[in-house]
Amino acid sequence: MRNNGILRIIARFLIPLIMLFALYIQFHGEYSPGGGFQAGVVFAAAWILFALIYGLDAALDVIPERAMYVLMLVGVLIYAGVGVAGVVLGGHFLDFRPLLDDPQYAQQFGIVTVELGIGITVSTVTMLIFTMFVQRRADSLEAGEND
Repeated sequence: MRNNGILRIIARFLIPLIMLFALYIQFHGEYSPGGGFQAGVVFAAAWILFALIYGLDAALDVIPERAMYVLMLVGVLIYAGVGVAGVVLGGHFLDFRPLLDDPQYAQQFGIVTVELGIGITVSTVTMLIFTMFVQRRADSLEAGEND
């Protein structure tokens, strides 16, 4: 599949559009269907398409496995940080009203930030799961196991 020129040309065209659509889903999730989870899966699907067309090594050159682990942690920390900030400022966990003076802006800021943390976490976890499956498959083929 990696030597197919047509797939490479189509992937070069589609991958940026898929990523742009993921950003649209991410930042319009509080107003319409979508949000962090859906955007994270769509973004990961673009990366997985890249890995399927160009190979896992090329995909790991774009986003290394270590960076995925770091981004996964960053996403969880963003989510938890917003929740704990509400508690520290006198509210409840994931209570956004104490974050800013205007409750409406606080709600919007809180939702966008939490959804960003979710999106980062979901995309990197999905990419890591794919990476682990591919590496496991490669290891079993090297060991001479037949499926």
